[in-house]
Amino acid sequence: MTVLNLRHWFRDPLFLLALAAGLIAFVVQSGELGSADTTHRLQTAHSFWTGEPEVFPNEFPEFGVHGRGGKLQSWYSIGQSLLLLPSDVIGAYVARLPIFANYDDTDPSVRDIIVTYSVNILVTVLTALVCFRFLRQFNFGITQSVVGVLALLLATTHLHYTQNMMENNYIFLLSLTGFSYQYEWLRTGSRRALLIGSGAFGLNLLTRLPTGLDLLSGGLFLLLVLWFEGVRGRLLWERFCSYIATALPVYLFFGLLDRLYQVYRFGFKSVFVTYITIIGRETRMRNPSLPPNYPFETPWHVGFFGALFTPEKSIFLFDPLILLMIMLCFVAWKRFSPDVKAYAVMSCPLLLAYMSFYARYTVWSGDFAWGDRYVSTAVELASLLAVPLLLRHRQQLAKPVWFIGLALMAISTLIQVMSLAFWLPLEIYQMETLGHPTFVILLRMKNIVAFALGKMDAWGLNNHAMTEDPWDFAHITEWNFLPFVLRRVGVAPAWVVHIAFVVWSAGLAALVATLWQIRRVLGLLGQGTSLGS
Repeated sequence: MTVLNLRHWFRDPLFLLALAAGLIAFVVQSGELGSADTTHRLQTAHSFWTGEPEVFPNEFPEFGVHGRGGKLQSWYSIGQSLLLLPSDVIGAYVARLPIFANYDDTDPSVRDIIVTYSVNILVTVLTALVCFRFLRQFNFGITQSVVGVLALLLATTHLHYTQNMMENNYIFLLSLTGFSYQYEWLRTGSRRALLIGSGAFGLNLLTRLPTGLDLLSGGLFLLLVLWFEGVRGRLLWERFCSYIATALPVYLFFGLLDRLYQVYRFGFKSVFVTYITIIGRETRMRNPSLPPNYPFETPWHVGFFGALFTPEKSIFLFDPLILLMIMLCFVAWKRFSPDVKAYAVMSCPLLLAYMSFYARYTVWSGDFAWGDRYVSTAVELASLLAVPLLLRHRQQLAKPVWFIGLALMAISTLIQVMSLAFWLPLEIYQMETLGHPTFVILLRMKNIVAFALGKMDAWGLNNHAMTEDPWDFAHITEWNFLPFVLRRVGVAPAWVVHIAFVVWSAGLAALVATLWQIRRVLGLLGQGTSLGS
């Protein structure tokens, strides 16, 4: 019976998709959190149950802001810290085991390894399941939905942020959950589904307050679906009132939680401002030479058009699938179903709103990041349907469109895989001597080839800036996967490094085998039904 169940699972596309998602997240991990931002958010989670401070005194003024009673507080909202909390507790206790007595606090720490693997695998698997659900709700076939999910995981910046654990993928998961369950309510009238969807959007507010744009887009999406389906007048008003009666209290609840956390940290005077306002005020007090509108002093056109066209951050370079979505909207719009049209239209103001909001921010580009991390989640949402639509309308599309689509898929996958090779600040350091503008993706390709051939010095890719911080230097001069990082740091025993390589290689082989089995199962499905069913 067990063997039969196992065989059934390995013929189930959804199980295989979840397995592939977990293996993708497993093999790309470096054991590091990936950014100082996430490190600080993990420390906030640690402070919840250990009594340690959120911000250590030696970190100020580079990080932290004074709150109530002059206590140093973290810059960030509470959302990702809550996500990290359970794995932080487990990781901290595991790190105290006698076997790690001589290793704990070594980079990468046992706690960080447990946090990165557990959280990133969980978020990636849940994202795959929710994405598959959402695509099936749009009546995409099983093949189209599975390939669409794999395209998201492997051919968008979602892959990079699976390795570098910023807030992006968690925000994406919550937003997509919101879209999916609120859309279910529209089709079925299920109040439970609307509560779940609204809760997902609301929970996002605790992670990053500008995700209120996603919340508004959820309502806009439903409105557009009804509009494209010809719903007008009294019926439209009744659906609107029903939506507001259920969703608004949920949004107000999470908004209240965010404000209570703000008051807890900074007092009642902060109830109508964000932590960004408080940081700006304190920073200007320390440095009066800063402009009065800091940290929103960047000219709007610099940040807005920078996200579109700069070679260091362009969304078209880092997420080429958005180009495929735009092309399909031009050539196949009349063939789109009302719900697809509604989603495509909704994604445009969502993306433009994010670009406009962050355009004036002092680090509109996201600073140390692969692409523009502040808008990358909106770009992923906007391009989500590109590959499923390409498969759905393959027979009606001209051959050049099909081949261009395949080329964009291949190019985008290559770009995302290259993003994993080194820790992301590498090119930032190199641009201190190479200057601007620099095509970061081409530079990353050159770095991969040079490192593989041992030509980094000969090709002028090493500079003094890379060596100023020993920790950074060790992490930007090695392949950014856990076994290689352990070997580079050189603290873990040799047998541990060898085991890490064996496990990582086995995970990589399992991923290849799973993807092959997915291809086989989808092929068997296609033999009995039409393509993509």
